[in-house]
Amino acid sequence: MQYQKPVIVQKQQLTMNPQLLQSIQLMALPIQELKFRIFEEVERNPALEMVEDRSEVQLEEPTDRVSTDIDLYYDQSYTPQASEEAAERNRRFLEGVLTRPESLQEHLMWQLRLQPIDRKHFSIGELLIQNLDENGFHIDLPETFFTKDENKIAKRMIEIINTFEPVGCCSKDYRESLLVQARLLQEVPEGLEVLISNYLELLERGKTGEVAKMMKVSVNKIESLLEYLKTLNPFPGREYSTEKTRYVIPDLQVKMKDGEFVLILNDEEIPVLGINPFFSTIAKEKKPKKQVQQFVSSRIKDAKWFIRGINQRNATLLKIANAIIEFQRDFFLKGPKYLAPLTQKDIAQEVNVHETTVSRIATSKYIQTEWGIFEIKYFFSNSISGAGSGGSRYSKEAVKIRIKEIIEEEGGQRHLSDQKISDILKNRGINLARRTVAKYRKELDISPSYDR
Repeated sequence: MQYQKPVIVQKQQLTMNPQLLQSIQLMALPIQELKFRIFEEVERNPALEMVEDRSEVQLEEPTDRVSTDIDLYYDQSYTPQASEEAAERNRRFLEGVLTRPESLQEHLMWQLRLQPIDRKHFSIGELLIQNLDENGFHIDLPETFFTKDENKIAKRMIEIINTFEPVGCCSKDYRESLLVQARLLQEVPEGLEVLISNYLELLERGKTGEVAKMMKVSVNKIESLLEYLKTLNPFPGREYSTEKTRYVIPDLQVKMKDGEFVLILNDEEIPVLGINPFFSTIAKEKKPKKQVQQFVSSRIKDAKWFIRGINQRNATLLKIANAIIEFQRDFFLKGPKYLAPLTQKDIAQEVNVHETTVSRIATSKYIQTEWGIFEIKYFFSNSISGAGSGGSRYSKEAVKIRIKEIIEEEGGQRHLSDQKISDILKNRGINLARRTVAKYRKELDISPSYDR
């Protein structure tokens, strides 16, 4: 006879409390958004004050605000909801002033939150979305930063994200994105998948007759398929990119001093925060009213957590940036052509944080270098062999820069084919197949030789 008996099991589990959630949210904010988040929190919490605002933007506050908030607790008609409603009005006001287009990642994350999936699937889905470039394609190949078991979940999450709007995101390249669209959209003409899989290069060169013979169909059929193909979007992520000029304030700056790199945090843009002395004084009183004591203690606690969250964000940002500089020394010394293969997993292991933390820090934050201002995630690039930092010593982005230079250097004399560019790269010690050259050329928005 089978029976059950109670068993004590010990396990570690991370609980998402409000303070941890706030810390994660602060971690993801670039410097400009962090400033306004600070203004919003100072307006919401009277125990938090700006000791010094060294930026040009100033927030005017009424001098009697703190005493007014305390006096409200002596008023029996006062309810905490009134304060929350005021904070909500301020939040809506700031959102109205600081409008900006929805990014691709934000749009996809909104759809991910609607999925009936567990926390593990959600975490992997979030990492996949944060790993997408402006086209909606993988920056690093997913298999390079997931374990064997996680790759099974990642494959399923890719299939789910493929179906999100815009359809075709979370793909390897434009060809795979078009194939995803051809499989998911309704009333797709027969033969379109075969056309996308095998004959795109010939179509780009206008060889419709040759493609018709190879597919054993009429030229009219190929032209009909081509017309439908033009309705698909090979770069779906670009629907959520903005053409407006963006003014970037770097979060960090790298300088060379006495032969060593010096990393400087741009804290001039971040107001100095502290606890309001009025609240500190009341907290030390021996016999304040119970309601007042609870209010003051709660607000001081929230203020300390907020200050701690900002300090943690800055410390993590510096730690991750320092690790990137060590991995990418040649880049900072010699320039973008010397960008080495590097994955978020490499940095996560180096600084002992989770990959999602690296992803949050790397997104929408910028670092000023001798070679210009770069988004932190720019420094993460697979090797041309697709094996992360363990593969070729040449990163994908560095090779793309070399391809652009070759075309610019020799394009004035003759129009170089993709095969010729591949041969030139080989002579320079970079083995890259013709099809890979064509793929990188397209990512650079450079036309084929016959159109240049």
